[in-house]
Amino acid sequence: MDSKKLIANNKKARHDYFLEELYEAGISLHGTEVKSLRMGKCSIKEAFIRIENGEVIVYGMHISPYEKGNIFNKDPLRPKKLLLHKKEILKLQQKIAERGYTLVPVEVYLKGSLVKVQIALAKGKKLYDKRQDIAKKDQRRESEREFKVKNLY
Repeated sequence: MDSKKLIANNKKARHDYFLEELYEAGISLHGTEVKSLRMGKCSIKEAFIRIENGEVIVYGMHISPYEKGNIFNKDPLRPKKLLLHKKEILKLQQKIAERGYTLVPVEVYLKGSLVKVQIALAKGKKLYDKRQDIAKKDQRRESEREFKVKNLY
């Protein structure tokens, strides 16, 4: 089984969206970008995904330039093509055509020697949904704290 080493995680996506379907996509990169990713220098906090001409492209994914890369380094914010099967792309395109759906990158990780991006078909949360999530989190934290205190005595 391939080991999965997490490089970047998008916590903001879980906060701002309901993640409905998850997909694993390959990503088209250049050599120095892969080396930089192996060192863990990647951010997908502001990233978003669009489907253009039957291709899935991620924008705003920041891969820091490789220190020893000199002239071979690419623009850190250049749009990167995601690799998915044509059927998956068509399915995603149909879902996005529906109102309220979008594609967001959730995490970037190494699977064996390959760089993979987990993307999610997501629906935006309203303010009251976010408040409910925060209230549940606080409630869970409070119950864990009470449980800890009870076990100490």
